[in-house]
Amino acid sequence: MFKDLLQIYWKFFKMGAVTFGGGYAMLPILRREIVEKSGWMQEEEILDYYALSQGLPGIIAINVGTFIGYHHKKAPGAVAAALGVVSPSILIITAIAMFLTGFKDNVYVQHALSAISVCVVALILDAVIGMWKKGVKDIWCLGIFLVSLALSLFTGISPVILVIAAAIAGLIIRGTKRASASGKEADKK
Repeated sequence: MFKDLLQIYWKFFKMGAVTFGGGYAMLPILRREIVEKSGWMQEEEILDYYALSQGLPGIIAINVGTFIGYHHKKAPGAVAAALGVVSPSILIITAIAMFLTGFKDNVYVQHALSAISVCVVALILDAVIGMWKKGVKDIWCLGIFLVSLALSLFTGISPVILVIAAAIAGLIIRGTKRASASGKEADKK
């Protein structure tokens, strides 16, 4: 059990160390480490955890890591994953705080951070394309996507509200589709 927890911690430590730009930048790494290499989960499950994490308080990367750790090894796995994700940040922030005056004016650090930001945009775009292929399955999903995107871009509606509204819309649409399908089957009999 300890070896499994150490493996979870180490995987999420590595992800936490290279995840610049928030939890979304973590998606391609999660796909490779958790789905392809370890086979702990399917990509759809990770996307579900991402969607759920959006509607919860806290940092998305920690929430998703906690869900995945729990999925793999229950509560001890959740703790190992959460600690793994946050450990690199704690170490890096502590080191930067110790030498802050030297870092904030260092032109090399500024250039490196600018380049990292551009790379993060590319990683997030890759994750978005992957999520699009898995998530937008029919015209109803496309409609929910377009309405959510428009509301996100042009209003001040909280992402939490958008996620909850999308969940409700999905339940209503799926319920309506099932009821319609059941009615058609009853008509055939």
